[in-house]
Amino acid sequence: MGHDPQQEVVFSFFVKMPRYSLIIINLLFILSVDTDGQTWTCSLPGIGTFSSPRISDLNGDGIGDIILGAGRAEFQACDTAIFALDGATGELLWHASAHDQIFGSAALQDVTGDGISDVFIGGRSAELQAIDGASGQVIWQFRTAQDFPIDTEHLWFNFYNPQFVSDQDSDGVPDILVANGGDVLAEAYDTNRPPGHLVLVNGATGKLLARAAMPDAHEIYMSAVIHENHQDDQSLIIFGTGGETVGGTLYAATLEMVLAEDLSQAHSLATGQEKGFISPPVLADITDDDVLDIISLSVDGRIMAFDGVTLQSLWTVSLPNTEAYSSLAVGKFTDDQIPDFFTSVANGVWPKLEWNRQFMIDGADGKIIYSDSLGFYQTSSPIAADLSGNGKDEILLSINYQEFDSMQLKYFRNMLVVTGAQFSEPVQIADLFSGSNISSTPWVGDLDGNGKLDIIYLHGTNERQTYTFDGMKIMRLATDIPVYQHIRWGAYMGSQGDGIYHSDKTGNP
Repeated sequence: MGHDPQQEVVFSFFVKMPRYSLIIINLLFILSVDTDGQTWTCSLPGIGTFSSPRISDLNGDGIGDIILGAGRAEFQACDTAIFALDGATGELLWHASAHDQIFGSAALQDVTGDGISDVFIGGRSAELQAIDGASGQVIWQFRTAQDFPIDTEHLWFNFYNPQFVSDQDSDGVPDILVANGGDVLAEAYDTNRPPGHLVLVNGATGKLLARAAMPDAHEIYMSAVIHENHQDDQSLIIFGTGGETVGGTLYAATLEMVLAEDLSQAHSLATGQEKGFISPPVLADITDDDVLDIISLSVDGRIMAFDGVTLQSLWTVSLPNTEAYSSLAVGKFTDDQIPDFFTSVANGVWPKLEWNRQFMIDGADGKIIYSDSLGFYQTSSPIAADLSGNGKDEILLSINYQEFDSMQLKYFRNMLVVTGAQFSEPVQIADLFSGSNISSTPWVGDLDGNGKLDIIYLHGTNERQTYTFDGMKIMRLATDIPVYQHIRWGAYMGSQGDGIYHSDKTGNP
């Protein structure tokens, strides 16, 4: 486990991409690095990640620490599959092992009663673990918490991002709702696949409380989102089925259906005939009725909005010749107060996905108000924050591209850019990094409470290949950008990790 503090990170005012010459951008704001030792880089050889950072103060020093999943190649065990880094220094606080890749992003909840968030995170091969946030000790593992053999009597696959629900078994601890599915061994166009499930797990012990099969018997790759302010005080679970080559349906169901282990009465919101739903949906009030509405991406490149009360369609926009595997960013990008959306999707048809395209969508009517084409294919999602103090959010986006040397050897590079409708060109932040970022969404917020923005960013270090798990870097970029307003979408699935755009009306934790 190496740690090589980065002495200085230079924030560049230049765009360094193949389609652009080196030009100075007319900045709407000024980026500068903090030089008091708060910027650091941590190198972790031999592992890689799809996980996105979650932040919580685990060591009680008043500075947020970084929690991630990781791993080696599929089906390989790893002793550093879940780990936490000190937010002040980048030093490793603790690490835990797993049988396979931990690709999910953590849910955080104090179940030990010590005032420190505990970590709940999932991955491949039925990996779902609860880790004591203070010590790094395993509280429970789903694989060993059951009374039945996981791998022989039951078909258990990937666990996606968990969400907490109210205590269902009266033990005083919130319980966990999580999707499980996705048979990695299935042939690409084989439609005869094991069904996915919504699973309810005891938050204190990991014991299985309920397991409900998908109503269409299709697989699931989507992290479910819980709609808590639906009408009649009845929470809805939004989830979708299908994948890259198999059709599916976007559903809304109740927790009572999961407890009864019967989703046959789940409400169908939308369907995909040849491709399904993978990206987690987002919830945001776009009808100004104080009830969260449902906005979802389908693999076949549609963005769809549904009324949170009636579940009827509000609008649909199709992004031609694209497929969607990353999620939406939510923010205020226009002059009205209705939340808007930004996405970075793949150009082409799986498995031939080579480039990414970006679209900004007006939340009021679903119209495309900005588009671009930045970077080679990746599934990292954009995030949003007001970086300029003008009351509108800018987009922070990780992009990959290729360079060729004099011998025409290809090298992979990645960088962070700020982009959006108010920019004539994207603005590069910090250095150009060697390697690729496959799927990790950056985090932006105030890590140490000094009123200035910090960025947590990570990428793989192999500059000759992209899909590798043989080295990664995590960095904290401490900036002098003020925190102008509350950041609502500064991380994957939002700043709270629950897929909800928490406005002042609908609830702002």
